[in-house]
Amino acid sequence: MALTPVRDSPRAAGVVYEELRGRLISGQFRQGERISVEPLKAEFSVSKQPIMEALRLLSADGLVDIIPQVGSVVATYPRREIADFFDMFAGFEGAIAAAAANRRSVDQLDEIDLVSRRLERLLSVPNSHERSVEYLKLNRDFHTTIHRMSGSRIMASSSRRLWDLSDFLINTSGSTDPLSTATGNRHGEHEEIRQALIDGDAERARTEMEHHIRETVRVLERETPAPVASNT
Repeated sequence: MALTPVRDSPRAAGVVYEELRGRLISGQFRQGERISVEPLKAEFSVSKQPIMEALRLLSADGLVDIIPQVGSVVATYPRREIADFFDMFAGFEGAIAAAAANRRSVDQLDEIDLVSRRLERLLSVPNSHERSVEYLKLNRDFHTTIHRMSGSRIMASSSRRLWDLSDFLINTSGSTDPLSTATGNRHGEHEEIRQALIDGDAERARTEMEHHIRETVRVLERETPAPVASNT
């Protein structure tokens, strides 16, 4: 997609940040890949300063490592840290699901039902790449709806960075079509979560959500020929 040159301006770093963030979380860069400043300067028609500011923001998000005397590279995480992240993420999303079960509205339940139907239709898509790409989009829609159900701005806003890192880890896992082999099981887990929300059962919503998030690591390990990342 062609980009409109942003030139140097107060908003330049933000534009570069949002564009690179989207590329990183969608897996357009490999873990450990060097991010060269000069091509980005030319692409965005900006000086070095907005590029470096964008990279610093991406580093704070956990998506980029800035290495002295080397430059910026796409973040790489060992297998143990990936498992730690999803364990922590599971607890966070479980708390949101519990709050959502207590606070959801009828309209919000209708909204998540629509997303669930779209996910169900996706199961019949034969192309694994298309299934993977669409599942990840609808999966985020499903969980974002639950965030709105929680009625907590601080929970929802705090979750964005975690979801970005989750999508980044999934899309750079080394799997050709991440989660495409497990869309049926993942949809089944979503349905368990949705039923707990319908029933207003906060503890079951928490438990089902935590299980669903933790299963992500096991699915990626099955789909990836080599380990998700080394232990060193």
